[in-house]
Amino acid sequence: MMVLPFLALYGTSELKVSESEAGLLLTSFGIGSLISAPFVGKMSDRFGELAVIKFSLYSTGIFLFILSFVETYSLLLVLCFVFAIFSESFRPATLAFLSNQVTPEQRKTSFAIYRLAINFGMSIGPVLGGFLSTIDFKYLFYFDGTTALLSAFFVSSINWDKLIKKKVNRSAEEIGLANPKTILSDSKFLYFLLAVLPVSIVFFQHFSSMPLYLVEELGYEKTIFGLLVAFNTVIIIFLEVPLNNWMSGWKDKNSLAFGAFLTAIGFGALAFVIDFSAIALTIIVWTFGEMIFFPAASSMAAELSPDEKRGEYMGYFQMVFSLSLIIAPWMGTSILENYGGIYVWYVSFILGMISAVMFYLLKEKVPREI
Repeated sequence: MMVLPFLALYGTSELKVSESEAGLLLTSFGIGSLISAPFVGKMSDRFGELAVIKFSLYSTGIFLFILSFVETYSLLLVLCFVFAIFSESFRPATLAFLSNQVTPEQRKTSFAIYRLAINFGMSIGPVLGGFLSTIDFKYLFYFDGTTALLSAFFVSSINWDKLIKKKVNRSAEEIGLANPKTILSDSKFLYFLLAVLPVSIVFFQHFSSMPLYLVEELGYEKTIFGLLVAFNTVIIIFLEVPLNNWMSGWKDKNSLAFGAFLTAIGFGALAFVIDFSAIALTIIVWTFGEMIFFPAASSMAAELSPDEKRGEYMGYFQMVFSLSLIIAPWMGTSILENYGGIYVWYVSFILGMISAVMFYLLKEKVPREI
């Protein structure tokens, strides 16, 4: 996650492409993630989540070093697609792994702790990335690749048999016979995925249009953007786990509606502020939305998924975020380039509120077959 937040800036500053073309780099990444997510989920159901996790970490680390040598925009556009297949296969496998290792009551806190680990890295990565990018953007690829390989070595060194619930590898036919129901016949899960999409598009603006808006429209230094992103992750590190423990009695649908509402307010307010302290305040608001929304979303996805197909369901859940990553950079950078940053945040507010209303209207008991 050191390279991805700076990918759009890498395109405009190093490859000298337009803002919309830079946004397409993230869109290409999102397409790769979108295509691979359901397939990877099925593979984790069949061969085990840890095997997929190890493959993702090793391949990601190696591929980041390869990306550092690419200096052609068209080639980088293609390789971002391949990069996503390797790196994003980590997510559905990890979500399925966590879901299977804890009780349903522990899931929300478990996902909050998982995000704590991610955001602890994110509190360091963007700050260091901001400084490294002022020296040479290639250092971002080197550092990110090294940390991925170190993670792979760490995971491979652990004797997991003593720590986890053992899972028997099964063929695709055996999994299908255990639960013949398909995702397309699961109306409640499909509604849930549809509700997640608009607010996810809003969240991904802080990877695409937000850095361009702050650096190129408001005139802030790249290091300032890195510090603002780190501000978001530091809040998460200290508050997300206790916040989710405190909200453990909330229904997932209520947490999701409130989280989407705060996200709409936080990003929408960027249309009205320009100074550093006010921007930091908007980040506080949508960070609380993020801390509430994402653990609840993962918890509900796990709750709605059958045990035999949890990896596949988590793959489709991750697929929504991949689709968001396709839409968000194209939408945000296009609006930014053609109409100005203020309109990006108007649209973000509307999308966030759509999700909030959809989760509020989500019925507690909906027939799982259409």
